[in-house]
Amino acid sequence: MTWTQDPLYVSGMLCVIVLLAVWLAKFKGWKTLGTPILVILIAALLANAGVIPTATSGNPVYTGIFLYLAPMGIFIALLEVDLKSLKKAGASMLFMFGVGGLGTIIGVLVAWFLVNPAAQLGDMANAVAGMYTGTYIGGSINFNAIALSYHVNENVDLYAATTVVDSLVGTVWIIATLIAPKYLQVLFPREKLLPVAAESQPIKNEESISIASLSTILGLAFLAMAVSKFVFELFPQIPEILILTTLALILAQMPLIKNLSGTHTLGFFLILLFLAAIGALCDLSTLKGLGDLAGILFLFVGILVLVHGAVIFGIGALFKVDWDVIAVASQANVGGNTTALASAESLNRPDLLIPGVLVGSLGNALGTYAGFFIAGMLG
Repeated sequence: MTWTQDPLYVSGMLCVIVLLAVWLAKFKGWKTLGTPILVILIAALLANAGVIPTATSGNPVYTGIFLYLAPMGIFIALLEVDLKSLKKAGASMLFMFGVGGLGTIIGVLVAWFLVNPAAQLGDMANAVAGMYTGTYIGGSINFNAIALSYHVNENVDLYAATTVVDSLVGTVWIIATLIAPKYLQVLFPREKLLPVAAESQPIKNEESISIASLSTILGLAFLAMAVSKFVFELFPQIPEILILTTLALILAQMPLIKNLSGTHTLGFFLILLFLAAIGALCDLSTLKGLGDLAGILFLFVGILVLVHGAVIFGIGALFKVDWDVIAVASQANVGGNTTALASAESLNRPDLLIPGVLVGSLGNALGTYAGFFIAGMLG
């Protein structure tokens, strides 16, 4: 193991990436991109330059982030939100999420007939189509569930290629959906679905954290994750992240939890670490040796995402839906809970935190079923 693979080094560099992104986001120009985008871009640049290992290398730090820190970040961030935000944003978010899921399915079918991936991928083509259906309806949990069921992970080259292409295209779409609403709002103004108190209660940028608050927040997070795991083992049909989200929502309504200081700072920091790991997944070197396979996958996923985007933004525009709602709903489809939450944070829309994560959880629940349906239908 080289020293750049050392988990201590990798952990330290990920923190440095977050620090650099936060610092750059204070300056004009960089501020337009926002901290989440900067974290992804810096991590991708350093990973491909060899400064940090790519996430496809199997480094335990990335594994730990995906398994533990990302869901913990969601839980902690949700401790600061109020269910009242669902009153105005909930129905629109749910509608746009459904439209986005439909757009994904249409995109997969269009890409299937235009690209004909079976010619290159053979018997695995329908499984790959199912994997991308699942992941672009509710996130990577569905991607891996379908891959394991169809044994795609046993074909190392194919699995690596599908993972890297998913990460690269998904990252581009994350950036696009974070930037687009700002310009679309200027060109085609929409009424923002802000709750009455949202203007006076923006997302916190600075807050103090006491030892008591820190121990309470982390203690609740660890215990909630343990409970979620236990319940999931008893009822495997209920996604673990949905259980965790439900616990966070219940706790967030309690006055004692509402008064905790530090939930935003700690939760958002963990989410930024997750986005850094997403950036590190953009391993360009893996694609170089895959030739036509990478090209076919890029074309397939590119068409899929473009159709998804055209459907969700097109129908959203037709119904004059808030551009931020459309963007967060699309991220709930394409990236799942965590990127939906990061999108709401980056757009400075605290009222969309809960709706975005809730529909992301819904995607976790429904995406796998949709993926298996598409894989079976095309098989």
